[in-house]
Amino acid sequence: MTADERALGAWVSAYLRASVTLARETVRIGPFLASFSSADPIRFLNYAIPDDGAVPTSADVAALTDAYHQRGRLPRLEYVPAAAPAVEAVLVAAGWGVEGRLPLMVLPASTPVDGEPPSGIELVAPASAADLQATVAAQNEAYGEGPPGPDGGAGIGRTIEHGGRVVLARVTDGGEAVGGGLFSKPQDGVTEISAIGVRAPFRRRGIATGMVRWLAREARLVGATTVFLMAESAIEEGIYARIGFETVGEMLHISRAPGPASHGRD
Repeated sequence: MTADERALGAWVSAYLRASVTLARETVRIGPFLASFSSADPIRFLNYAIPDDGAVPTSADVAALTDAYHQRGRLPRLEYVPAAAPAVEAVLVAAGWGVEGRLPLMVLPASTPVDGEPPSGIELVAPASAADLQATVAAQNEAYGEGPPGPDGGAGIGRTIEHGGRVVLARVTDGGEAVGGGLFSKPQDGVTEISAIGVRAPFRRRGIATGMVRWLAREARLVGATTVFLMAESAIEEGIYARIGFETVGEMLHISRAPGPASHGRD
């Protein structure tokens, strides 16, 4: 592991810990910062982050697992393995399973992010509770999750309240919501573009590309100097590379189901 990889892991981890503390309930469990969304059980809003250099015990992992199960949430971690290389083996030994190893991509500060949305689609900042709810519903559908509860938009509403931005993609004629994405308030100039989702009938039209560009522009306007994201497939990595993002490392998603280990966009 190089010094650059360790440094990358450290600043991404610091950003993740700061952003979840702003947006969600957090609990310190051993060397983990666990975050929980009371409004939405979607796994991407409920996960823990290990401390840099963490070496958890089996008791730490058991306590973390119980904390998520008690809240009706899937025990998960999202983190940069370069920042905490000892964690994965302990989790796997406890029955956790790797969901994916996602390319970690950074947008160079000099890269332009101009561009218009596809014809017939508009990209807007949600302006009402109904807009927030529609954004989350579109994201959940894109990720194969169930519809949000009555207060499902509350979580991304807090993202906006705390200085982040949310984008809603919708059909220009009629306003049907087709996708969404967001970034949290930059921390020391760093922010992550995340939760980019497009409903299946509207994919392969460049909507995800348009949303990422919109969010990157907004992030720079509010002071972000380092904008990063994670690609969930080689196809997405190629899409984001065409925007100008460069792969610089890896993010690990790993989880544990209640029983045996369990294991969209443009």
